[in-house]
Amino acid sequence: MTRLPMNRRRLLGTGAAALGAATLATPGLLRAQTRVKVAGIHASPVENAWNSVLHAAMVQANEEGVIDYTFSEGVSGTDYPRAMREYAEAGNVLIVGESYAVEREARQVAGDYPDTAFLMGSSGEAAGDNFGVFGTWNWEAAYLCGMLAGAMTETGQVGTVGAIPIPEVNMLINGFADGVKAVNPDVTHSVSFIGTFFDPPKAREAGLAQIDSGADILFGERIGTADAAEERGIRAIGSLINYTPRYPETVFANALWSFRPLMDAALADAAAGNPTGKTYTPLSLMEDGGNDIAYVEGVAPAEAVARMEEVRAAIKAGEFEVPRNFDEPA
Repeated sequence: MTRLPMNRRRLLGTGAAALGAATLATPGLLRAQTRVKVAGIHASPVENAWNSVLHAAMVQANEEGVIDYTFSEGVSGTDYPRAMREYAEAGNVLIVGESYAVEREARQVAGDYPDTAFLMGSSGEAAGDNFGVFGTWNWEAAYLCGMLAGAMTETGQVGTVGAIPIPEVNMLINGFADGVKAVNPDVTHSVSFIGTFFDPPKAREAGLAQIDSGADILFGERIGTADAAEERGIRAIGSLINYTPRYPETVFANALWSFRPLMDAALADAAAGNPTGKTYTPLSLMEDGGNDIAYVEGVAPAEAVARMEEVRAAIKAGEFEVPRNFDEPA
């Protein structure tokens, strides 16, 4: 695995940030194929929860001998197209990244390199034969976490700290809120957006404000939220990765997401010469192993856990569909 000299970088270790991908990773689809070059372009540091899931999946595939992984982190929007071009020129078969802030520019670069596959986190549609997209669909697991939170709150108020109200973030937060309301319709749910994808101190401050307003359980869509909960001695729920090892007395449940199924599918398409200009998001569904809840036993009431587990089983069996709501939370 290689880190190129573009902005600042850090290799993700084997701590809690890697647990989400390790827990949910599906068997590699490409183990019998030739090792191929894959690049990751991360707008935030790889310690950011969302980026860490992507990064951990690619680190794992690199260690398995499936890919040769090169990455850059902390890449600004103005540098992003240049990074895409440099990795394409370097012969990477697949480039993984995020185009939320550079949709037009990213699609232009992909058009200039039709023989390179791009798999980008995006709120838009796939384009051409080589610009594949994905969203972060762990809203099903967030719904289950919300069911536990709704049964546990004593103040009747829960809070969420989110990044920016883009569709994927909105759906996740709405999923949590719907889970809360499913078991306790009288609970008040408040939401704060910090206006950026990575600013732990700002997320902490937003969490503290939520607690000061009466919330006794926080859903941390952004890293840093659990710090506020730990500081004030309340419970919190993590998203994307397993935060419990880092906050053992605070984070009692996590809405995990795995990028490995999506990456394996896109890489298999690219290696086979198939078009990758499609949406890989559905591979994030719980029934496909793309997301799930992880919780600490004995924290939530037994009856609440039993009810949640019934819904969990129904989701995995395709018998219950968690509502998808992309609207900005009220």
